Amino acid sequence: MTATAGSLLFARYAYPPNSLGFCGADVRQTLLQYGAARESDGGLAELARTFEGAWPYLELIAGANRIDDPLDPRVVEAYWVGNDLLVRVRPADLARHVDDRFRGRLGRARERVVDAVRAGAVPHHCFHVFAVYPWLGLMRGGIVDEPLRVLDRCRTTPARVLAVEGENVTTLACPLLFEDGKLRLGEPAPRRARWQEGGLALVRAPAPGDDVSLHWDFVCDLLTPAAARALDRATRRAIRAVNRPAPR
Repeated sequence: MTATAGSLLFARYAYPPNSLGFCGADVRQTLLQYGAARESDGGLAELARTFEGAWPYLELIAGANRIDDPLDPRVVEAYWVGNDLLVRVRPADLARHVDDRFRGRLGRARERVVDAVRAGAVPHHCFHVFAVYPWLGLMRGGIVDEPLRVLDRCRTTPARVLAVEGENVTTLACPLLFEDGKLRLGEPAPRRARWQEGGLALVRAPAPGDDVSLHWDFVCDLLTPAAARALDRATRRAIRAVNRPAPR
């Protein structure tokens, strides 16, 4: 894959939260148009830098692996899906990275984030969602339903297409659950998502049996079986890290 492929892969995963106004510059239609056209230029790389949550992780992963371009497709895949590049980021570097970026915003949750790194977390999107965002702390404080819904939609989720109905798909995916103060994945269950918006899509038309990745209930990519397994492993690793006490 080329650097252009990395920019387009980033756009696929960045579009769903951006379309909801959560991340990056106000370019929601632009990202979708880039993704639908399957073409990139320097403008897309500049847009990627406006995503203050994801971009520094790409720089961290690239630096740890001696890769010059944070939008190298291997780096982008590592952050959103998961691959071997993640384990080459030293825990001390990830802990310092998070502390430097979020020291003033984490408050009392800072120690929990550091604990998650000590417990084996890697710089995957699911780590950022589960450990850095405040939702899990709210759930542990007794506010569960809405934070759990947000976490389940905000994480990148592997799913298998069951049916396609116009711009929507029915998939099978493991839901995120919260029991006894801990996160876990439930048994696979039907989950609705969109794969197209106004006639534009980030991927070719999915078909029953396809493995896909979901972000905010939008189909971001068609996954190989190996990539689907990698995303599942990265998700479960992040869950284990935020659930268990870190070694002291």
